[in-house]
Amino acid sequence: MLVSEPMVDPIQASCAAYLLAGGKSSRMGENKAFLNFHGQTLLDRARTELTTACGSVTIVGDPATFAGYHPVISDIFPGCGPLAGIHAALTHSSAELNVMLAVDMPFVSADLLGFLLHAAEQAPAAATVPQIALGLQPLCAVYRRTFTPIAERALKLKQYKIDAAFANLPIHVIGEQELAVAGFSEKNFLNLNTPDDRRAADSIQGG
Repeated sequence: MLVSEPMVDPIQASCAAYLLAGGKSSRMGENKAFLNFHGQTLLDRARTELTTACGSVTIVGDPATFAGYHPVISDIFPGCGPLAGIHAALTHSSAELNVMLAVDMPFVSADLLGFLLHAAEQAPAAATVPQIALGLQPLCAVYRRTFTPIAERALKLKQYKIDAAFANLPIHVIGEQELAVAGFSEKNFLNLNTPDDRRAADSIQGG
């Protein structure tokens, strides 16, 4: 009897997932990656959703801090913020579609990441980025490797804002209405920077 091979999502086969966990967490007062949120660290929570959506996860952060996890890669431009993390991930990746997720976004689900991946697959843009009332959400987005030299150029010029790197670049923006039709909202993109943010997230989770 022939044993059938497990089905592989063709998008998973062409994507890689990166968990951005290199921040200093200075406003939170403790490392956000290991913050307990309803019985699970933010790190483990994000890894679970990324693994479900993309099959495997690489942490971008300090190898000493995440010594119990594998694989972990460091920024090539240390101390230069999230854009440096995205650049390190894309330099490391051999995949065409690369999911980037900040560790401090507890309401990002595998369904949302899968939705972004499918949208990115259909768009030739260097980045597929959701947009809510607060603005673009580049730390929960999908990047093609064509964004690598753009990020590197900005970092070498000490221009660390991701939105600025998008200037004059054709990116695929997924607006609030499209997100809402798919069942997602501004809540999904809440990030935890301060203890007040943590309390707000607790109330949302409890509600």
